[in-house]
Amino acid sequence: MGGGQVTNWQGKRVTVAGLGVSGIPAAKVLHGLGAQVTVVNDGDDTRAREQAAELEALGITVRLGDGATLPDGTELIVTAPGWKPDKPLFAAAEKAGVPVWGDVELAWRLRGPDAAPWLAVTGTNGKTTTVQMLATILQAAGLRTAAVGNIGVSLLDAVLGDEQYDVLAVELSSYQLHWAPSLRAHSAAVLNLAPDHLDWHGSMEAYARDKGRVYEGNRVACVYNAADKATEDLVREADVEEGCRAVGFTLGTPAPSQLGVVDGILVDRAFVEDQEKNAQELAEVSDVKPPAPHNIANALAAAALARAYGVPARAVRDGLRAFTPDAHRIAHIADVAQVAYVDDSKATNTHAAEASLAAYESIVWIAGGLAKGATFDELVAKSAKRLRGAVLIGADRALIREALARHAPEVPVVDLDRTDTGAMLQAVQEAQRLAQPGDTVLLAPACASMDMFANYNKRGDAFAEAVRELGAGA
Repeated sequence: MGGGQVTNWQGKRVTVAGLGVSGIPAAKVLHGLGAQVTVVNDGDDTRAREQAAELEALGITVRLGDGATLPDGTELIVTAPGWKPDKPLFAAAEKAGVPVWGDVELAWRLRGPDAAPWLAVTGTNGKTTTVQMLATILQAAGLRTAAVGNIGVSLLDAVLGDEQYDVLAVELSSYQLHWAPSLRAHSAAVLNLAPDHLDWHGSMEAYARDKGRVYEGNRVACVYNAADKATEDLVREADVEEGCRAVGFTLGTPAPSQLGVVDGILVDRAFVEDQEKNAQELAEVSDVKPPAPHNIANALAAAALARAYGVPARAVRDGLRAFTPDAHRIAHIADVAQVAYVDDSKATNTHAAEASLAAYESIVWIAGGLAKGATFDELVAKSAKRLRGAVLIGADRALIREALARHAPEVPVVDLDRTDTGAMLQAVQEAQRLAQPGDTVLLAPACASMDMFANYNKRGDAFAEAVRELGAGA
C-alpha cells in the first residue's frame, strides 16, 4: 500500500483511528469499497456510543475506550487529522510496518484517473478566507469548483460524489499535511508561518516541515509570502516538477514573478508575458472585503493560484467583488456613539490577532482565553502604539496582562476575573468606557475560546449580542 493507487479494497483490513467528522465518513467509504474496517476511539461517552451503533449497524467493528492498541492483522491505518503523531497506536504501526494515512491522503488515493486537479492552501492564518476567495474567483471564470478540505464540502465527498469538478480549492491544515505523504497539488500556497499547534507537532521546525509538504510535487506554481521568509525557504526546499515556478505575493510593488499592490490596484507580474516590462491589473483594493492588510494578502494569494490555473484577470476582479467573508472574521457589528465594534473572534492565536490589530489606528482591545502555550510579548510590542486600552477575559488573561505591563505600561487595562459567558457583556461595557469617538473596540482574543465558550463562533455571537445591548441603551 505504498505509493500507487489501491484499486482492490476487498478484504483489506483497515483501522480507522477516531470517530468524528473525518473518521466516520472514512469508515463508511472504506466499508463500501469492501474493506474490513475496525474503528478505534479513545473516548467511550454517550455520543461515541451513538456513533458506534450507527457504524456497527452497517457491519463495521468499533472499539471504544481503546485507541492505543493496533488491531490484529491491520494493513493500513486511516487517522483523524487531530491524532498526535506520538500516540502509541502509531508507534505500534511503525513497528509492524503498517502505513498511516490521513483523510486527505485517502481522498487523494481514491481519485479517479480524470480527477480534478487541486489548488491547495495552507498557513497559520487566512486559509479559509483564501480558499473561499479562490473558489469564488474560479466560479467567476465559469469553472466547476468547490471549497473543500477543512471547510465546505468534505474531500471524500468531492472525490467520490456524483458532482463533476474542473478544479478544487483545497484548505489543508498542518495536521492533514502531516498524514498526506503522496499528495501532489497542481499549485499551492503557504500564506504565513507563525508558532501554532506546537503541542501537536513538537517543534516549530516540525510544524514548518509539515506545512512545506504542500509544495511537494507542485506542477505549475509554489506561491509564497514575500513578507514571510520562512514560506520562501519552504519553496526552496521543496522537490517540485520541472518547470514549476516560485511566485511571491506582497503588499508592496511586485517584482517580476510576484503579485502585489500599486496605487490601490492589485497587479500581476508573474503570469504575464515579459514580466520585466509588463504588469496585469487584476482588481482594486476596494474590491477586497474587508480591505485590511492581511486580507489583501489573502486576496493576492488566491489570485496567484487562480492565475496559475489560467484564470483571466477579469475573473479575479469579479470573484473578489462577489466574495462575502465569513462571520467572526473582522466583522463590523455596529457603530455606537461614534465607536466601531468589530468581531474577529476567529483570531485564536497571536499571529491572527496581530494582523487584526494592524487594521485599525486606535483600538480598545478585548483579548484572552486559552493561550495554547503562546506568549504575547511580540504581539503587544508590535501593537502597543495602536492601543487606547485593553479588556482581558478568560483563563490565561494574566499572560497578556504581564506582556502589556512590560511593553505598553501606559495603556489602561481592565482585568475581568471571571470566565462565565456573561463576562462578554461586562467586557464590552468596560471597552465602551475606555473608548473615545473614532476608536475601534476590537474582539481579537489571540487565544482559543473553550475556557468560556463552545467555540469561537459562540464567543463572537456573545460579543455581537453585547454590542446590540449597548446600542439599544445608547
